[in-house]
Amino acid sequence: MSALSGRCVVLGVTGGIAAYKAVEVCRRLVADGAHVVPVLTDGALRMVGETTFSALASEPAVTSLWNDPSGPIPHTAAGQRADAVVVCPATARLISDLRTGRSGDVLTATLLATRAPVVLAPAMHTEMWEQPSVQENLAVLVQRGVAVVGPGEGPLAGGDSGPGRMAEPEEIVAAVEAVLTAPDLAGMRVLVTSGGTREPIDAVRFVGNRSSGKQGAAVAEEAASRGAEVVLVTTQSERAPAAARVVAVETAAEMAAAVEIEAPRADVVVMAAAVADFRPAQPSGTKLKKDRGVPAVQLEPTADILASLGASKGSGQVLVGFAAETEDIEANALAKLRSKNLDVIVANDVSKQQVGFGHDTNEIVMFTTDGARHHVPLTTKREAARAVLDLVVTLMDRPGTGSRDTQDSRRQP
Repeated sequence: MSALSGRCVVLGVTGGIAAYKAVEVCRRLVADGAHVVPVLTDGALRMVGETTFSALASEPAVTSLWNDPSGPIPHTAAGQRADAVVVCPATARLISDLRTGRSGDVLTATLLATRAPVVLAPAMHTEMWEQPSVQENLAVLVQRGVAVVGPGEGPLAGGDSGPGRMAEPEEIVAAVEAVLTAPDLAGMRVLVTSGGTREPIDAVRFVGNRSSGKQGAAVAEEAASRGAEVVLVTTQSERAPAAARVVAVETAAEMAAAVEIEAPRADVVVMAAAVADFRPAQPSGTKLKKDRGVPAVQLEPTADILASLGASKGSGQVLVGFAAETEDIEANALAKLRSKNLDVIVANDVSKQQVGFGHDTNEIVMFTTDGARHHVPLTTKREAARAVLDLVVTLMDRPGTGSRDTQDSRRQP
């Protein structure tokens, strides 16, 4: 279940040109189960339509302090109900008003009337963003506990380009989810691998698989949202969440070398990558030409990264492996769990529709060394990642395997 499910989120929209993106933020929040209360300023109504938000959100948009004189006071009602307040775009004026406590409209009044966590997604021209006063205002708000997502760099209004572009809707929703997620991995180091390795045949061809890296990226994003320091070793760095430190690799040998460096300092290792079992023994440094006939490609085994991690697993470290199978799912997964000294094996049947490689959804079964079996029906890969880390947290809180009391040896940089 998403951290947003059943939570009341006030969505504040101001009069920045990026207000159109707030429509997609609203849609995504509702899709993730949040009860969304849109609060629009007069400036926002010049950019986007009240009817759009009223149709997409969980209740009609609030646009004035005087919306319904016979009903509850709109700003205090929304502020008190909110589990989180997100403002996108957060203009320079909104940021200044929030810092100084100025109540100039229904949105700033709502922000002053809430004790819920606040997320700001700034958006403005580069010159405004770089103004010392704007940066000082934001720094003060961050010190007070306000979360800030973005801005990024890219095209701006009027044909300009540079820093100040509002974060994308998925980043904003992830930031809201993060402030509503218990930081149960705070202080932990989590190493995740993702993507399918590519083993070169020649300078342009390779032996590979259909792994997209989506599941590993989802695990990394979920771990970061729960307060962990995340390292993602991946062949698909374009999918990496912003909060993770990324180590880009391509081959199984490169992944093994990176993991060997990173794993000893990790409290949790999640091997979600689809590492090739075999590689060409003698790859050509130049392109093999077809007019020379079909080449004989001799394969040799790659390093078994998971087995090496299991053999060197430190006291208290939790090791999670993945098993993409097409038959005998449980038997193969349990054999892998035992033979490689894992704490958890996450198995999926990639012969099923919408499961595993290349899809945004997954269906998994998790097995642990105590004989427990945890089935997660078809769901998003982020939800699957949440289930995996929920199980990891329970293991870390048990005496012995994964005990938080035995992790001080990995605290050294």
